[in-house]
Amino acid sequence: MLRQRVITALILVGILFASLAAASPWPFALVTLALLAAGAWEWGRLNGAAEAVSRALGAAMALAGVLALAAGLAGVSLGSVWWLAVALWTLGGALVLRRGVPAWPQAPRLLRWLVGLALLMLAWAALIEARAVGINFMLSMLCVVWMADVAAYFGGKAFGRRKLAPAISPGKSWEGVWSGMAGVLLLALVWTVLDRRFGFDGPSLFTRLVQAHGSVVAALALLALCMLSVVGDLIESLVKRAAGAKDSSQLLPGHGGVLDRVDALLPVMPAALALASLAPR
Repeated sequence: MLRQRVITALILVGILFASLAAASPWPFALVTLALLAAGAWEWGRLNGAAEAVSRALGAAMALAGVLALAAGLAGVSLGSVWWLAVALWTLGGALVLRRGVPAWPQAPRLLRWLVGLALLMLAWAALIEARAVGINFMLSMLCVVWMADVAAYFGGKAFGRRKLAPAISPGKSWEGVWSGMAGVLLLALVWTVLDRRFGFDGPSLFTRLVQAHGSVVAALALLALCMLSVVGDLIESLVKRAAGAKDSSQLLPGHGGVLDRVDALLPVMPAALALASLAPR
């Protein structure tokens, strides 16, 4: 299993970095669109859609993304739309988690399908806009979630005592959350030093926040992003538990499905763009 997991991860990383290395933004946009369109297919299956409907959801997202690229809309700043996405994730996520697993299947299927499709489309648009801002910015945004996830895993293993949401994801603890936050703050400190030393292709998310608002506000903003990553993770766990599924699919050998890998990123990417909109580019 570990060997399979590592091989899949190396292949995915290789494809993504090859697409980033291209002079045109199209390869990266199309690769990430294909991944998130697969996530839309998974979302339909987890929410009671027939196979044909699930495929239609994935195809609808792929078509919408291609049309946006052809029209030159991909990468264009969506401004206040990102704050609407933050509000949707914050308020809607809190409501869904408060109501718990039993309430999720009671919501109309069509509403669940459309909300999932909209959130995935927003996440893709945020990723493409972040790529347009700069690769350093985009990678720092992604690494907020990756660091929070890794630090939470090891911190939870070492110190976990108080369960975060036992009815939704029994393995998560509050100590894991705090560890994830500490890891992200440490990452931000190191990354801002590297920004000053090397410059890269532009400032990272961390440097932009510090330059625009100071270290204290930047730290609070990063802690808020960490909490949103937890919300995204818990929402997907809740949906899978309601569907009686362990993984969102088996598309990625050793990893489960696309949603299993991007769940925490979905709310963080729009939120990072919303925060970046407050800082000069």
